[in-house]
Amino acid sequence: MTNPFDSDGADPARKAFLVLVNTIGQHSLWPAHLQTPAGWPVALGPSRRAECMDFISRRPSPHHLTTALPAAA
Repeated sequence: MTNPFDSDGADPARKAFLVLVNTIGQHSLWPAHLQTPAGWPVALGPSRRAECMDFISRRPSPHHLTTALPAAA
């Protein structure tokens, strides 16, 4: 099985990515040829991987995630 996030494949459709965002503002890179998961609407795409990564890097990260997670038992 090949890695769906590998953009070096010969198929041009597999070189396109989406940026997804969940309800708390987390962004994720997602291969455009795969069905998007429930609860993650498309914020950008389809675009080249570099464009998607740039889009994600310019978005604020939900800072409350690091303090809202429960401590490991």
